[in-house]
Amino acid sequence: MEATKYIRRFLMPSIGVTLITWFRSKALISPRAEVELSPELHIGRKTQVSSFTKIKVAGGPLRIGERCSIATGCFIGSGEGGTYIGDDCLIGANCTIVSSTYRYDALEVPFAQQGHVSKGTVIGNNVLIGSNCVIVDGANIEDNVMIGAQSLVSGKIPKNSVAQGNPAKVIFTRR
Repeated sequence: MEATKYIRRFLMPSIGVTLITWFRSKALISPRAEVELSPELHIGRKTQVSSFTKIKVAGGPLRIGERCSIATGCFIGSGEGGTYIGDDCLIGANCTIVSSTYRYDALEVPFAQQGHVSKGTVIGNNVLIGSNCVIVDGANIEDNVMIGAQSLVSGKIPKNSVAQGNPAKVIFTRR
């Protein structure tokens, strides 16, 4: 691991991360949140990140739009395909949003030795994600969508929809 990455990840005090993000983009990051500063990370203006939330950048861009609210205990991770969250999104407590997964093609090779694959994860503008949801690699949630609590999103959810379940399916179209 290169020295600057080590310093950003392990030696930067949490209040330092809070102050740096405030001065860069006027985002409110709790000192109890664990945000890994990186050139690939962009957090929009007036976005709030609550306590015990972890935001990790690993090889790809992670963009969080303006005026988003990320509740307590969430994990947001970025792989090579990137994680993109639009403006005005509300993310409930204990949600997980990732944009990479292990390969599993070869049965005789352990998962950890097969490497990663990353398609990317996209969340549109004005999206509400209920608590305990999981948004996995390859998910595409369009604008004005509501995702019910404890749902698993792995595919495309069309705009103006309400989706729920494991896997998440559209149960209603907003008008």
